[in-house]
Amino acid sequence: MRCVLCRHGDTKAGEATVTLQRGEAIIVVKYVPADVCENCGEYYLSDSVAGKIMARAEEAVRNGAEVEVLRYAA
Repeated sequence: MRCVLCRHGDTKAGEATVTLQRGEAIIVVKYVPADVCENCGEYYLSDSVAGKIMARAEEAVRNGAEVEVLRYAA
């Protein structure tokens, strides 16, 4: 797929680090499977992967996390 952001690179299967913020909470999820642009590094997540990340981030926020670093688990 052609990168929507830079419009010069093509994406390839790889991994990304996703950082989310809600209020004062910051959630970092490492080793997330994604399509990554070979030119600019922009990443694209599938709907299922994005849903799993959001669920884990919501749980961390509910548990009162201010900063949480997670490893992606399928």
